[in-house]
Amino acid sequence: MSAAQQYYTVEQIADLLDLHVKTVRGYVRDGRLPATRVGRQYRISREDLEAFTGTPVAPASTPRGPRADVSSIVQVDGADRHTADRLANAVMATVLGRHGGTGADAGGRLRVETVFDEDRNSLKFVVLGDLDTTADLLKVLDALIGGTQ
Repeated sequence: MSAAQQYYTVEQIADLLDLHVKTVRGYVRDGRLPATRVGRQYRISREDLEAFTGTPVAPASTPRGPRADVSSIVQVDGADRHTADRLANAVMATVLGRHGGTGADAGGRLRVETVFDEDRNSLKFVVLGDLDTTADLLKVLDALIGGTQ
């Protein structure tokens, strides 16, 4: 597929521009981002995306071999609401700092969700990401939890 014939899904555009999918759909519906409807989905051409952003779009990279991801759940028992909020905020700040920062690890893939069960005083972190970024976050989490004991 040549660069002139490359099309993106709304989800891919959202990922490339670090926007929410609903925001990109809104741009398409408003006519600010031209798109072609294919069935029930939109496709955006590379040229239209470049015109929308005003900058050239780097071609999508092809995988260079095996890629490993981590899915893990960290359960913290005995955490009251205050401790759970403090830990969750610290972890989320770490995640946002990595994705919003300019350091070498800013490009790592990482997603974190938290669940607090007040009846059991239990906090769970659901961590999904690449190996290095997840390992770094788990080290931070270990240090944070060690400070609560």
